[in-house]
Order: sequence, then structure tokens, then C-alpha cells
Amino acid sequence: MNEFKKFIAKGNVVELAVGLILATYFGAIVKSFVNDILMPPIGELLGGVDFSDLKYVISEATAETAEGAGDAIAEVAINYGVFINTIITFLIVAFAVFIIVKAYNNMIDRMKRKEEVVPTPPIEPTKEEVLLAEIRDLLKRQ
Repeated sequence: MNEFKKFIAKGNVVELAVGLILATYFGAIVKSFVNDILMPPIGELLGGVDFSDLKYVISEATAETAEGAGDAIAEVAINYGVFINTIITFLIVAFAVFIIVKAYNNMIDRMKRKEEVVPTPPIEPTKEEVLLAEIRDLLKRQ
């Protein structure tokens, strides 16, 4: 139990939980944006199409009859309009995540550049080094 408490108390777990909650609601916001704001005007431009209603019906639904209560059969359909909405939602979320990651990487790069050590100017040779260099040069000339 103590190990579990230590695990939960770590900052990474809390940050992960907060990120997951925010991502869930961010996804819900983007889904609402796509379904309620973006797709209606696009559908209207395409001749009044409601993308959420686009589907390919495999078998029609049948209604209950008076004699056989409970014998209704639900419609079987491929809802490709909902799939289109989901793809658009995914693309918007992916683009938003791309922008966030790119901004984060730029921030990290700027921080690393500031931390880089500025090269120090060359150190002047000591008097002994200058004297030894002069002696070396004199010996070479002879």
C-alpha cells in the first residue's frame, strides 16, 4: 500500500491525470465544433446535406406489428457521414497537438540556447610561455 501511495504522490501521475482530463474535454469541444459549427455550413454549401445523416442502408428497419409485440428490427446501416465528421475532428485535434508540441519544442530549444556556455576568449600566454616561445624561435633561426 505504501508503494501505491508513493506512486500516486509522484507529480507525473497527477500531471498525466490532468492531461487526460483536459484532452478528453478538448476532444469534446472539437467534436462539438465540427458537428455543430463547421459541418452545417459545409453541408449547406453542398446542397443542404447533413453529414451526420449520410449513410448506406443495408437493411431497413421494420416496425412492430400489433400481433407480434417486440418483433421490431432496427435499421442496419453504414454511417459514413458520422465517419467523415470523426475524421475531420481527428484532423483538427492532431493539428492542435502539432501546434502545441511545436511551440513546446521551440521553447525548450530557446532555453537550451540560453544555457549554452559562451566560449571564453583565448587566455593570454604567461610571461614564461612568451619567453619560452622567443627562445624556441631563436633556436630555430640558428
